[in-house]
Amino acid sequence: MHSFKELSAKFEQQFNHRQFPAQPANLYDASQYILGIGGKRIRPVLAMMGNELFDTLHDDSLLVGTAIELFHNFTLIHDDIMDKAPLRRGMPTVHTKYNDATAIMAGDVMLIRCYDFLNKVQPHIKTKIINVFNKAASEVCEGQQYDMDMEVMKPEDVQYNDYVNMIGLKTSVLLAAALQMGAIIGGGSEGNQQHLYNFGKNVGIAFQMQDDYLDAFGDPDKHGKQAGGDILINKKTFLLLKALDTCNPGQKEELHHLMDTNPADKVAQVLRIFKECKIDVWSEEEKESYKQKAIKSLEEIAVVSARKKPLLELADFLLTRQH
Repeated sequence: MHSFKELSAKFEQQFNHRQFPAQPANLYDASQYILGIGGKRIRPVLAMMGNELFDTLHDDSLLVGTAIELFHNFTLIHDDIMDKAPLRRGMPTVHTKYNDATAIMAGDVMLIRCYDFLNKVQPHIKTKIINVFNKAASEVCEGQQYDMDMEVMKPEDVQYNDYVNMIGLKTSVLLAAALQMGAIIGGGSEGNQQHLYNFGKNVGIAFQMQDDYLDAFGDPDKHGKQAGGDILINKKTFLLLKALDTCNPGQKEELHHLMDTNPADKVAQVLRIFKECKIDVWSEEEKESYKQKAIKSLEEIAVVSARKKPLLELADFLLTRQH
């Protein structure tokens, strides 16, 4: 068994080279650019960990991991365009450095490139691997559409459960599918695959909750994003939805005023209301509840406990990270 750090180093060794042709440079340099500004490579390593939970590490998990990482970065390019985000990992986003049209095409070619790697896995599992990948990829797009739909809705019209469903699709299913594809490579049973998928999905929901928390309360120098970026664009995060549900009438009126007027100190004022309503405390409790659901699913997997230890350690890391 290997740790996340060891598997991450192994993945980087084979991934850390140019993934695209040299020409046309305006297209492929944009695709390569986002890969070169870093990232935790969580999803490809999850595929490797899913494999190693059941069997020795197979080269197929590296192929699948590469496809997943390319797909993830494709979604980041397009999400940043839709969100008009200026920074990604502390660097200019692809559409900011190049332009919107080039960024769209750079993302598109990354998606196509995914299948070059998926088509190289062992023939007897290729169809199932691609089916799991395609299902997750479609659900990520569904989640993004729900996210955009929520942007034009009044905050009071967005139900908390709908928000959780949205982040489950937009963020969690790719983590879960990475683990499941690794389990397929490792020969895990259907039942064990499902338990591992459920583990990944609940960790993913908690992961996104941590991400929303860091956007509001984290140190921008550590997480590399614009301070209070979600607050500035009135994004309906779980923090805002909970605040509107629990704050008193005066605080609710003030929140609406801040969202409508966008004063220079908007982020500071919204954070003050969040803290008055103890949203920061509540968010930690809610995140912990999803973590416990994930651990319960992991406990159901029929392998010795020692093989599960790297996944438990990773869950702890992801949900306590500060960037």
